[in-house]
Amino acid sequence: MILLSILALLACFILLARVVDLFFISSLDKISKDLRLSNDAAGATLMAVGSSAPELFVALFAVIKPGDHQVIGIGSIVGSAIFNLLVIVGASAMVRKATLTKIPVIRDLIFYSLSVGLLVLFIWDGQLVMYETAILLCVYVLYVIAVVYWRKWFKYEDIQGDGEEEQECNPKGFLGFFDRVLCFVFPKPKHYYLVFFISIVIIAALSWGLVELAVIISHELHIPEAIIALTVLAIGTSIPDLFSSLIVARQGRGDMAVSNAVGSNIFDILVGLGLPFLLVMVFSGGSIAAGGDLMSSTLILSGSVILLIALLLIQRWKVGKLTGVVLLLFYLFYVLNEVLKLSGLGLVF
Repeated sequence: MILLSILALLACFILLARVVDLFFISSLDKISKDLRLSNDAAGATLMAVGSSAPELFVALFAVIKPGDHQVIGIGSIVGSAIFNLLVIVGASAMVRKATLTKIPVIRDLIFYSLSVGLLVLFIWDGQLVMYETAILLCVYVLYVIAVVYWRKWFKYEDIQGDGEEEQECNPKGFLGFFDRVLCFVFPKPKHYYLVFFISIVIIAALSWGLVELAVIISHELHIPEAIIALTVLAIGTSIPDLFSSLIVARQGRGDMAVSNAVGSNIFDILVGLGLPFLLVMVFSGGSIAAGGDLMSSTLILSGSVILLIALLLIQRWKVGKLTGVVLLLFYLFYVLNEVLKLSGLGLVF
């Protein structure tokens, strides 16, 4: 059982990588051109919403599942947000050095800081109520409006990379079996709106499969579910964000990579929590409980935002290996601290 679960987990990771590499990015680029979106706007909206669908589904499942499982939904989103900010931005910086266009990055950081601040404020008393979830959704609407009109309000050039690395569906080599399956499922590239929709559905399904398999493995190996939520659950639902950001970072579009990671976090917090929790409270009333352990992680998330802003200011809006190393080490420290805390040996928080 354990061996089959691990093999299935690896298969899900491979399929996720191929879906993003072969279909998701290329369809996104074409749709962005149709909508005349800049790189940062595309990363902050279409790519962020599409690749963040797993987190939304996990949070929805957590609140509708019988029993007190809502903390799993909040915890997975907070863990994913920390992973996105530290690992995805850090890994993208390691792939290729880039100079960011500070005006759109400032926009995303303003709304992200606001999102984290609201989350800290709302769960401070250990619960979320209906009007608080409604506020989260309203702030996301404002963010989308800001993304659409930001270039009109503040003039800046859209940094262009080396061009699209359009991948072909060529079922050969080790990944041939996976590519052959995907080539059968997906329509021709000219139907890119349908390709984009199918990509989102498959990304969500595979990410959910990762979550389910990780829980099975944790139970079989007697690993606490808290560790799974912190690591496998958060990482598994963030895999699409990681792959898509690394691809565009390799193409030299650092703005799009950072906007994707930060924009995904904005979506996760404002919509991933706000929408499912609001729906549940509309139909069942009451409030949503938020465990005390989530507050420390949320405060660490706030510190991560401050760290990223400080690094960008010190390096004058450039991201490179130094930025990547600092962010990745901070995430490693965070995971180590959480694991030790479960054993009563927490380092700081």
